[in-house]
Amino acid sequence: MLAALVVCGPAAFGITLGAFAASSAWADDYGDAVAGLAAPGFAEKVAAIEALARLGDDRATPVLQAMSDNRLYTRKDDGRLVIGGSGRDIALTDAVTGESLGTASSRDLTRINVNNALRTALAGAIGRLQINNPDPAKRLAAAETMARDRTPEAAALLREALARETVEDVRAAMALTFAKMSLGSPDPEERLAAVNDLSRRLTPEVRALVTPLAAVNGDGSFAEPDARVRAAATDLLARIDTRLAMTELALNLFQGISLGSVLLLAAIGLAITFGVMGVINMAHGEMIMLGAYTTVVVQQLFREWIPADFFGLYLIVSIPAAFLVAGAVGVVMERGIIRFLYGRPLETLLATWGISLMLQQAVRAIFGAPNKEVSNPGWMTGAWEAMPGMVLTYNRIAIILFAIAVLAGLAALLRYTPFGLQMRAVTQNRNMASAMGIRTGWVDALTFGLGSGIAGVAGVALSQIGNVSPNLGQGYIVDSFMVVVFGGVGSLWGVLAGAMTLGIFNKFLEPYAGAMLGKILILVFIILFIQKRPRGLFALKGRAAEA
Repeated sequence: MLAALVVCGPAAFGITLGAFAASSAWADDYGDAVAGLAAPGFAEKVAAIEALARLGDDRATPVLQAMSDNRLYTRKDDGRLVIGGSGRDIALTDAVTGESLGTASSRDLTRINVNNALRTALAGAIGRLQINNPDPAKRLAAAETMARDRTPEAAALLREALARETVEDVRAAMALTFAKMSLGSPDPEERLAAVNDLSRRLTPEVRALVTPLAAVNGDGSFAEPDARVRAAATDLLARIDTRLAMTELALNLFQGISLGSVLLLAAIGLAITFGVMGVINMAHGEMIMLGAYTTVVVQQLFREWIPADFFGLYLIVSIPAAFLVAGAVGVVMERGIIRFLYGRPLETLLATWGISLMLQQAVRAIFGAPNKEVSNPGWMTGAWEAMPGMVLTYNRIAIILFAIAVLAGLAALLRYTPFGLQMRAVTQNRNMASAMGIRTGWVDALTFGLGSGIAGVAGVALSQIGNVSPNLGQGYIVDSFMVVVFGGVGSLWGVLAGAMTLGIFNKFLEPYAGAMLGKILILVFIILFIQKRPRGLFALKGRAAEA
């Protein structure tokens, strides 16, 4: 350093001394401002926070954040301002230099107290310090926190940052924050410009911001004195209300389709066992429950034996596994009990009800009574925001697509396969089918197994939207019968129409009538509908219809 001064001469020496003095003064200003955070009065602390924000030193950000998080202390022995954590033995860092100071007991420290006014000042100061940070995530967080800072300095800084910003999400957040600041400006032109900027964001947040501009005081005067601002705010509120109403309608429609898909999955199997075969299977809900518990077992096997990278595939494996387990139980039920009870619906109902109780108790004995939780795979976790205020979860979207795929697969099976042809033949004319060489007994068993297996597949889907318990199927058995009866006994397209109709009606009725009264109204509607159309929406010829 001295050699450089000798070579450069007195002029350079004077310049270097000036720069050194300026940097020392800057360092002293920073140290004084940090020390001011420990002042006894809140007004002095706010002044120190503002001083740090004006300096623009990045070192101030962790200090202010620590103060906001109640992690800023003074040491009792020397009054030094330090950053720490929580607990009994606290690791300390010097607030000014960032030097590590070892650990200290919490008894040797005094926490810097922070109230709401200080938190607001801290948020604004941190935002001003971070608004020009190279990291877009930090600029985004700064733009959101600066909404609490209504000072002219913050507005000017944000305006400059907004002019330079190139990342679209960050720019949108900055523009929204700047509009919030401008709404409180005394200049009506700035308020009008802010309302016009907000007109591109038809959200509940913007509605809350603009509502005061269109409000009327208690004495009949307008809260907003400028007529142009008031008219723009009123027009914006009307547009937002229309957008929110459309969003609510779309969200209710999605939720109704989602509920209809769940009912569809639960009722497809019943459409076969009850609609086609004429068997009132009160154990249908337990087939759903067996499919859900099969998913629990497959999930546990994947956790214990399969690498974690492939855990998400457990759901794919659970689908055929649940179909085979529930289908096998259905075949055993049909061959062991139900085949002896065809044409005796009351005895079939009582027998299957007894089987349902036995299956519930067996599951309780094996898995226990407490609910079992099934984790969503990574690809089904999260949500998609279709529009502001309308968030669609991935698991519900997946169930809707899955229900449609199951229905399409079953329709193709019945329409294009030899088994489907034999099943339809036995359904329409058992004696003629038997005379043609079709083994009607095994067709009955496989048909019942098919319906039970599809119910098990429904249990896989239901495990993704709720806990699994021995009583899982009981919540869907009544709704499944309503769907089948309303849609048309034995008709797959009737099941689809019935499930979607009941699901959408239920979701639109719930906000006004409540969940329980909504179900009662739907039940009354179905009773009245069946009085006019006893065979449902889509009638299909089958054993039950012929009987």
